Amino acid sequence: MVYNFNLGIGWASSGVEYAQAYRAKLLRRIGQEAKFVFTDMFPKDNIQHMAENIGFLDSEVIWLYTFFTDCRTSPVTFTLKMLEKTFGNRQFSGARDGGKVKYTFPGTNTYYVAYLVNEKENRVHRVEMVSNGCLIRKDYYTYCRIYSEYYAPLDNKAHLYHRRFFNENGSVAYEEITDNDAVMYQFPDKLICSKEELVGYMVSRLNLTKKDVVIIDRTTGIGQAIMQNAGPAKIGIIIHADHFSEGGTDEEAILWNNYYEYAFSQRERIKFYVTSTDVQNRLLKQQFKKYMEASPRVVTIPVGSLDELKVPEKSRKKHSLITASRLASEKHVDWLIDAVAAARKQVKDISLDIYGKGGEETKLKEQIKRLNCEEYVHLCGQKNLQEIYKNYEAYLSGSTSEGFGLSLMEAIGSGLPIIGFDVRYGNPNFIDDGKNGYLIPVHDKMEKQERVQRLTECIIRLFTEADMEKYHQHSYDKAKTYLTTEVEKKWRNVLK
Repeated sequence: MVYNFNLGIGWASSGVEYAQAYRAKLLRRIGQEAKFVFTDMFPKDNIQHMAENIGFLDSEVIWLYTFFTDCRTSPVTFTLKMLEKTFGNRQFSGARDGGKVKYTFPGTNTYYVAYLVNEKENRVHRVEMVSNGCLIRKDYYTYCRIYSEYYAPLDNKAHLYHRRFFNENGSVAYEEITDNDAVMYQFPDKLICSKEELVGYMVSRLNLTKKDVVIIDRTTGIGQAIMQNAGPAKIGIIIHADHFSEGGTDEEAILWNNYYEYAFSQRERIKFYVTSTDVQNRLLKQQFKKYMEASPRVVTIPVGSLDELKVPEKSRKKHSLITASRLASEKHVDWLIDAVAAARKQVKDISLDIYGKGGEETKLKEQIKRLNCEEYVHLCGQKNLQEIYKNYEAYLSGSTSEGFGLSLMEAIGSGLPIIGFDVRYGNPNFIDDGKNGYLIPVHDKMEKQERVQRLTECIIRLFTEADMEKYHQHSYDKAKTYLTTEVEKKWRNVLK
């Protein structure tokens, strides 16, 4: 069995979660059984819904908090009618407002608010109970009640002090006593005094053998506990980002990224490290040798793969650009909008479609309106882009940090040339400057205005000077090394 450990997952997940979903699909193809373990709390959503959304199977997902119960990973099937049966003989009335239903009980100072999966259905994710104006409890459901939270008023706020986690039959599996950041877990035969210790206990309960592999995607708060309890299992560390700080590194010492520092210090316990690009692989090996006099096993395995190259059935939309990412400040989608608006002065029919969701969406909408470019710049939301990339002529990236870049891989898999900054590690991995796009030199002191200007110049150059047919073909040629059959071979080799 291969156990993959991570912290959280969301509706607008990061590249780490999408990389895991790719890995899950790939491991299925080679017949390797795998589980994906998530250790964060998910009070606003059911983990199954978010995991299914990016391609995990229910049977592959383990949530730390239900691991110690007999409740399985499941979509929400608990309904309003099922909830109302729990009211017993009490009189009640319910009023619906979109995705919420408020229940009141005549003659009492208590009311419940049921939060539904969506506005159209009657499936209940959680229920909040309020007494005398104070929140006292929240119940969380999938096909049964999986846990409850208990609150008391403190400083005019609802203060969480207790959680109970249930088995399918309603019996208590274990309890969490919490006071802000201090937590304690009470089992029938055991008392655990931190979340890190809880993670370690879970790993010990897996009863791992030398045939098992433990892959850690994020080590923050869990790495040490996993390694100390993994027994004879082989341990692998996935490097998802830049692994060191260039500003804190000189000839005498290196400043590792704190996400990986502990994992690097435990190199004798680690069976393999995985980077997603050869560029990072070579650099990491050099640094291990120089600063630690060590030569651990470092392998390159792309975090994604392409089942096939996508070729358009009809002509690509002329002068069309696509970008796809979380709408987060570090992705600099605002630079792309500015650049396309500026390029429009010379490329009159240019267009940019932006795919993704995130916290910057409102700002980007306002920017598009302010620049009066609604006609040719569009926010297209979160979509499966596998069959969409091939409709465009080129891909545009504003990111200044990309460990790999799944969207970049998918873009060249549809033959798209790419314009992006010359930053480690994704862009140089997929862009051969002047052959299938442009790598824009950049440094920390370069102002936003200059970055936008460089982007604008490259967009104009691509659409007015480049041999687009050759650029498309060069991207297809590069994409062949990322075909699923090739990546499968790499995983078979590292797991054997």
